[in-house]
Amino acid sequence: MDSLTTQSEQSTIVDIIKLLAAAALLIGGLFGYYYYLELSLPLRVLMVLGGFGSGVAMAMTSMQGKRLWAFVQGSRIEIRKVVWPTQQETTQTAIAVFVFTLVMALFFWGLDSFLLWLTRTLVGSAG
Repeated sequence: MDSLTTQSEQSTIVDIIKLLAAAALLIGGLFGYYYYLELSLPLRVLMVLGGFGSGVAMAMTSMQGKRLWAFVQGSRIEIRKVVWPTQQETTQTAIAVFVFTLVMALFFWGLDSFLLWLTRTLVGSAG
């Protein structure tokens, strides 16, 4: 039992170190972009992209990164199971939404006009 606890604590510490190193790589790339202003813009952008890429690669080696990758793979599998609507169903739904929106806009315009007329009549400033 003690070896399992020690091993999980070590992996947690190692994961924290990996994530801190990943953040340091990203920050280092951003720092390089602003510190080396005399370099050309494409080189500075490569610094940021290199820091980002190496930071992501480092983070993906941690336990959290592995869980994220497993989640992404599971999501891709679930997306393949989705039954997407046909073009006709999409068109019919879009038309129904448009018509309903138009009807509701006319209703609220009429209600607003009526309430404006009622307010002006009650206040006595109908003109």
